[in-house]
Amino acid sequence: MELCESLLTWIQTFEVEAPCQTVEDLTSGVVMAQALQKIDSVYFNDSWISRIKSEVGDNWRLKVSNLKKILKGILDYNQEVLGQQINDFTLPDVNLIGEHSDAAELGRMLQLILGCAVSCEQKQEYIQTIMIMEESVQHVVMTAIQELMSKETPVTGGNDSYVDLDRQLKKTVEELNDALATKEEIAQRCRELDMQVAALQEEKSSLLAENQVLMERLNQSDSIEDVNSPAGRRHLQLQTQLEQLQEETFRLEAAKDDYRIRCEELEKELLDVRSQNEELTSLADEAQSLKDEMDVLRHSSDKVSKLEGMVEYYKKKLEDLGVLRRQVKLLEEKNTMYMQNTVTLEEELRKANATKGQVETYKRQVVELQNRLSEESKKADKMEFEYKRLKEKVDSLQKEKDRMRTERDSLKETIEELHCVQAQEGQLTSSLFPLSSEGSDSLAAEITTPEIREHLIRLQHENKMLKLAQEGSDNEKIALLQSLLEDANSRKNELETENRLINQRLMEGQSQVEELQKNLQEQGSKADDCSVLKCLFSTREKLRELNNELLKKNALIDDMEPKYNATSQRVEELEDALKKKDDDMKQMEERYKKYLEKAKSVIRTLDPKQNQGSGPEVQALKNQLQEKDRMLHSLEKEMDKTRSQRDYEEKLIVSAWYNMGMSLQKKAAEDRLANTGSGQSFLARQRQATSTRRSYPGHVQPATAR
Repeated sequence: MELCESLLTWIQTFEVEAPCQTVEDLTSGVVMAQALQKIDSVYFNDSWISRIKSEVGDNWRLKVSNLKKILKGILDYNQEVLGQQINDFTLPDVNLIGEHSDAAELGRMLQLILGCAVSCEQKQEYIQTIMIMEESVQHVVMTAIQELMSKETPVTGGNDSYVDLDRQLKKTVEELNDALATKEEIAQRCRELDMQVAALQEEKSSLLAENQVLMERLNQSDSIEDVNSPAGRRHLQLQTQLEQLQEETFRLEAAKDDYRIRCEELEKELLDVRSQNEELTSLADEAQSLKDEMDVLRHSSDKVSKLEGMVEYYKKKLEDLGVLRRQVKLLEEKNTMYMQNTVTLEEELRKANATKGQVETYKRQVVELQNRLSEESKKADKMEFEYKRLKEKVDSLQKEKDRMRTERDSLKETIEELHCVQAQEGQLTSSLFPLSSEGSDSLAAEITTPEIREHLIRLQHENKMLKLAQEGSDNEKIALLQSLLEDANSRKNELETENRLINQRLMEGQSQVEELQKNLQEQGSKADDCSVLKCLFSTREKLRELNNELLKKNALIDDMEPKYNATSQRVEELEDALKKKDDDMKQMEERYKKYLEKAKSVIRTLDPKQNQGSGPEVQALKNQLQEKDRMLHSLEKEMDKTRSQRDYEEKLIVSAWYNMGMSLQKKAAEDRLANTGSGQSFLARQRQATSTRRSYPGHVQPATAR
């Protein structure tokens, strides 16, 4: 009730033409229709308003038809224009509104109109008007809006064909409702006319009865024909009134007939509309069935495309089958060729067996000759090494002898010079005219300085010669080691290339084995399997031989790597030793410089008057010279030792290189012999292997320096 009153005050703000002061004014639906036209004049146009009957009076049926039209228009407006659908909202009962003026149902009707107002294009104006109203009314209106908004859901669009069908169905339903409403109006009008006819007939019967009564009275009294008499006048009035009533009855009967004809026409139109509705429903069902058929046809078209793909795949397989048949023919031809090759190989094997005895004798002779050669080479190396060692000893002794002679001569000369100096100093001190101190100093410098200087220059020259000799020997040793390193690197590179070639051959053999295995699998049921198996065994033997060669080459590389590393370490050690010797030589030069400075200081302080006190200083200088000679002698011995050690290392390297070359040569010869004897039996190969192991020479031991 409160909702209805609040919405009644809200709808009064539209200022419509029809009165809207009470609830009964709204039950006719005219006020609601005018309010909807103000909300959206495009959708609720004049043609829609003309369908609403304005003069309904107290006829509740016309009110109900108006309210139904308004309710349907509101729902269609929400769905078509606003794109919303009202769910879970109890629609108002228009029968209760039109017949009993129910306030609750009218409030729901006005709530729907309120939802249209707050959702249309001009919703801001209507919201402003709501905000201006009283707080109680405003609160009720806002709760009604919230309740209605919670029930609205957006409408999802379908296909165009179904939308057209829905529109046609809606139009037909609207036309049907209009026809029913007009039918009800006509039926109501017919009932009213029937009531009027019945009332007129009753009035006619009463008038006839009254006429009979009057006729009887007239017969009893005066004659009716007399116009001047009151009965005549009454008769004329009644006659005119009767004629008028007859004319009115005729007119009403004609109108009744017209309305009956109109009702029959409307019934025919209703039947036509129903038939059209049935046709449209049948068309909708047919459209749905056609849609289902379209889905089925699409599914079948997908299946057809898949089957076409399978057909193309099988066509390609047929083409591949033809290629495989050609390959089978080629493999058969290869098989025949392999058979011919096996026959030729068997013939060659027979020939090789014939020459096997000669090969064995040659092998024995080769092994004996190799043993003799190795022994003779060992002896030659030993003799050469001893010869070089003795020659070096003789050379060193000769050099030592020459050096001792030169030292002896130099010492004799120094002793004689010292005796001369002492004699001259004694003569100078015993002279009568002593010279000044400056003159004596200059004279001593003239006598002693050149000899000592000459001796120092000679010592420096010897030091330089020793340096040059040591550097030359070290450079020779480094050059030799570098050459050995280069040879080892070249040998290593050659072995790596051979290893790569063997790996390539191994891969080729494996590919041949795989091809033969495939051929065996494809031709498993044929009669020429034995030839293919022979080829397979021969290729497997080749693979084994290649694997053995590969293992041998890898072992050689592994043996060469530690030697290469040892030589590189030796070179580094020699370089470090050279650096140390250079440092020692620098220290010796510094010592020589110090000794020279001391000698110069002694000579400067030498005074002929104090000749007796200068003896210990000269002795100290002699001692220093002797120490220097001893150091030079020790350095020469160290140089000799390093030279002998270098020669010994060079001989060791040469002997190891020679042994390695001999072992590689023997291995290569054994491999060649093993390859040539591949057609032998298993026992023959085992005998040959044991004989080669027994006759295999050991490594040549390097000669040790004595």
